[in-house]
Amino acid sequence: MADLARLKQQFIERYGGTEEGLRVYHAPGRVNLIGEHTDYNGGYVFPAALTFGTTMLARPRTDRTIGLASTNFPAAGRISLDGIAYDPADDWMNYPKGVVRELQAMGFDLGGGADILYCGEIPNGSGLSSSASIEVVTAFGLLELNGHKTDTVEIAKLAQRAENEFVGVKCGIMDQFAVANGRRNHAILLMCDTLEYELVPFDSGAYKLVIGNTNKRRELADSKYNERRGECEQAVRDLKAAFPDLELLGRLTPDEFRAHAHLIGNETVRRRARHVVEEIDRVRQSVDVLRRGDLAAFGRLMNASHDSLRDLYEVTGRELDAMVDAARSVEGVLGSRMTGAGFGGCTVSLVHEDAVETFKRVVGSRYAEATGLQADFYVCSIGNGVERIE
Repeated sequence: MADLARLKQQFIERYGGTEEGLRVYHAPGRVNLIGEHTDYNGGYVFPAALTFGTTMLARPRTDRTIGLASTNFPAAGRISLDGIAYDPADDWMNYPKGVVRELQAMGFDLGGGADILYCGEIPNGSGLSSSASIEVVTAFGLLELNGHKTDTVEIAKLAQRAENEFVGVKCGIMDQFAVANGRRNHAILLMCDTLEYELVPFDSGAYKLVIGNTNKRRELADSKYNERRGECEQAVRDLKAAFPDLELLGRLTPDEFRAHAHLIGNETVRRRARHVVEEIDRVRQSVDVLRRGDLAAFGRLMNASHDSLRDLYEVTGRELDAMVDAARSVEGVLGSRMTGAGFGGCTVSLVHEDAVETFKRVVGSRYAEATGLQADFYVCSIGNGVERIE
C-alpha cells in the first residue's frame, strides 16, 4: 500500500486546504490464475485480486468540477461535470472521465464534484489491470463520497462500459469484476457471460504467487485476439451440424467436443477450439483440487494451461515461453504459466517461500540471456477488492 501520510501531503500541496473531508480508497490489480481466452467463449475464468493496486484520495468540492492528478503521470487537469467528452490529449484521465460520465448516465448525483489524486503501484502495460483498478476505485469513491450505495457487481459493469464505450477498448468484464469483488485469500470462479460467481478459498500455505513481467510490449495482442475470436466463432459454426443451438464453445463438455471435433474442417480452428474446451475443464478441476488443498495438482494444471496456450492457441511468444521454461527449472516451483492476453505481459508462478530469491535470480538471468530483456518480479498475496481505507 502507498505511503498515506506522504500522499495526503502531496494532495494538499496540489489542491490546498486541509485534510478535513479527505477520504482514501483502494482498488487492487488482478491476476488470472487459470482460464485464459475462455471469457469470450462463455467459459469460466479464475482471477484473484492482488494486495497492490491504485490508491485514490478524494475530497468534495462545491463548483461542479473534478480535479484529476496522479503521482504516476505528469498530465493533470480539471473537468466540468457539465461537459464531459473524450479527448486524446487527456491521456490517462479519459479512464476516470468515462466513469464519471457513466455514473451520470445512470442518474447518480455527484454533488459539487471532487478533487482526486491517484497513486498506482501496478506497472502500466503489464497486464495486471491498471486501467480497471483506476475505473473501479473512481466509481466506488465517487459513489461513497456522495452517499450512494456501492454495489460492487454494478460498479464492475459500469466500469467495463466506460472502458468499452468512452475509452474505446473492447475489454471483457473479468478485470473490473475481480478488482471490484475480490476477497483476501480467495480466487473468484466467474462465468463471464452471466456474472455468476463463487469465492473459492486459495490457501497457498508456504507457497507464494510470483508474477514475472516480461517487459515485452504486447504489440500483437489486439490483432491476434480478434483473429482468435474469429476462429472460435468458426468452430461454433462448424459444430452446429451436431449442436444446432450452440452459440458458445464454452457450452461443450470435453467428451462432446472430442466426439464431434471432426466436424471442424480447418485443423488450426480445431486446435483453437480444443484449447478453449479443455481450458474451461482445467478451471473446474482447479476449484476441486484447491478445495482439497492439493497445491501440487493446481501447479500441474497451471503448466498444462500454458502448454495449451503455446501449442494449441499459439498466443505465448518467445518471451513468455522463455520465462516459463526458466521458472519450471527452479526447484520449489509447482507451476508456471502466462497470464493475460499473451504475446508479452506477465507470467504467474507458484513458488515455495524458501525458493523465491533463487527464483528471481535464476529466472531473471536465464530470461535476460534468452531474450536480451530485463524481467521484473512481484511477490504477491491475494487481497481484497475495492474498499475505503479508514
